[in-house]
Amino acid sequence: MSNETFLIPIRQNNDLSDIALAELRQDLDLHPLNQRIYTKFSYLPGNSKQFSLNSQALNVSSPLIGKRILFLGSSVTFGFGALGESFVDFLWKKDGVEAIKDAENGTTLVEQDVNYSGDSYVARFKENLHLETPEMLVLQLSTNDALKNKEIGKISTNDDFDTQTITGALEYIISKAQKVWHCPILIYTNPYFENSLYSQMVKRSHELVEKYDIQILDLYNDPNFKNQDKLYMADEIHPTRAGYKEKWLPKFENKIINILK
Repeated sequence: MSNETFLIPIRQNNDLSDIALAELRQDLDLHPLNQRIYTKFSYLPGNSKQFSLNSQALNVSSPLIGKRILFLGSSVTFGFGALGESFVDFLWKKDGVEAIKDAENGTTLVEQDVNYSGDSYVARFKENLHLETPEMLVLQLSTNDALKNKEIGKISTNDDFDTQTITGALEYIISKAQKVWHCPILIYTNPYFENSLYSQMVKRSHELVEKYDIQILDLYNDPNFKNQDKLYMADEIHPTRAGYKEKWLPKFENKIINILK
């Protein structure tokens, strides 16, 4: 089935936004087998019309209106389990955030064994350096690095960052963003899932928060995000639209507002 034919019923039945439609189209061009997964996700109660981006109204009094924020990540930032409508899109629709959503499914922080040249976090971050300075950088702690068993690496003692390791990639992005943009940086983690390497990554992120004086939104250790109702999660990694709208959005609103005060 062609991607265009495939997307017609999902757009109608799930009230898919034009933004998500474009994102799914682009993702399916790269990963045509994702048709089967999106079909499965489209039937989840948490992805029904009532939780669509189209149903979200603008809060005209939001202090985030017009704030230019770069969101760098992979499938959770993209909204893989939510048909392309993640917390980033809800921040745009509800709070008027000028969101730059640089998210590609399956990508890693590290520059190693990438799907294609230029799809790592590091490579895509470098492409964003020419952009107008954002008021904030929000960086997803990728689950893909943990699932693909990438090397955690060590915290550097100088500016020689090994971007073939998770720590080196994080440090490179954080350090470069601070030097070029001088903007606040927020790392966010996934909610808890059983993976020892990701647990190490969360701990390492807290260490980097101290080293670089940045912020973290730690959903991994948040009890309100453990053992969630099936309405909110498409699988153990990816939230549904209901999850993003009802649980993730308030968390990000509060955190970003406090940082940008």
